[in-house]
This record gives sequence, C-alpha cells and structure tokens, in this order.
Amino acid sequence: MRTSEIHRATRETDIRLSLDLDGTGAGTIETGVPFFDHMLTSFARHGRLDLSIRATGDLAVDAHHTVEDIGIVLGTALAEAVGDGRGITRFADAAVPMDEALARVALDVGGRGYLVFEGGFSPVGPGGIPGDLIEHFFYSLCTNAGITAHIAVTGSNDHHICEAAFKAFARALRAAVAVDPSIGDVPSTKGTL
Repeated sequence: MRTSEIHRATRETDIRLSLDLDGTGAGTIETGVPFFDHMLTSFARHGRLDLSIRATGDLAVDAHHTVEDIGIVLGTALAEAVGDGRGITRFADAAVPMDEALARVALDVGGRGYLVFEGGFSPVGPGGIPGDLIEHFFYSLCTNAGITAHIAVTGSNDHHICEAAFKAFARALRAAVAVDPSIGDVPSTKGTL
C-alpha cells in the first residue's frame, strides 16, 4: 500500500491529509481557499491520486500559511507513500496546454528536493492567491517530498497558467511514481533515493 495519512497542527494551521498513490483521482478537498480547492482537486484527478485534505488556517491574515503548510504536508505524505522508491519509474515529464497557457513539468522523484520555476503570474495572481504563493506551494511540496521539479509556464490568463501547471505536475508525478515491473530495485546507482 503506497499510502500516507498525516495530521499537522501549528498555531497557524491544522491540516489532515490522506493520500493513496494508486487511487482513482477521488477525494475531498476543503482548504477554505476555493481556488486552491479547485487546483488540488484537479491535481488529484489528473494524478490519479486519492487525496483528501481538510485544512483550517489563519485566513483572516491571508492564504499564505494555509497554502504553504498544505505544500509541506502534501510533500511529506508523498515522500512517505513513495517510501524507498523501489520499482518506481523515477523520472517523468508532462506538458499541458489550457487555451493560451502552456505548462511544462519535468520531475525526478529521487529524494532531492529542488524547484526551478520559470514564468509567472500577474501581481494579483489567480483566484485571489498571490502568484508568488503558487510557486512557494510547489517549493514547499518539492522540498518536503524529495522531488526535483522544473516547471515552466507561459500564458496571459492567471487561472489558465495555474491550472495547466497543477495538471502538468500531477501527470508527471503519476508517471514518475508508477511502478515499472522491470525495475526490481531502487532506480539509482547509489542504491538509495
């Protein structure tokens, strides 16, 4: 079972998350940030992950802590569900267009958290979320999951750019964590991810 359940509570957020890498794309997302719910629901569906997130946060301040901490918890859950990485494909990429927007994502699920994010959003950002916070979500996810990600986005509509990025990341993740029957060990010359 490649699953994880995490509960993380701080003075700023309280997050309960469950994840199944071998799911159907089902789940319930309740973050208190409607646009972020939409992105995470799309992420689960296109990654074929069963993902449930219930989060409360200090949204009266802004969405920063909620979005960041969900990235931390989701990254931690992904690392736990992947485990030692035995048999996974490890590397994958995906390109997703959405009208005028295009997102390209290349991933290495190899235990080294790193993010390169090219492109961006208008100062307002998508769905009331500052654009730099979308990049910060992916940074928090990647550094806690041990995933190296290169994300490149273009377009003029913030919603389309963001949704394409979430979908491309999800599709690349689905391929990278897929179990390849021809790989019997950890896909690394070091013998560990």
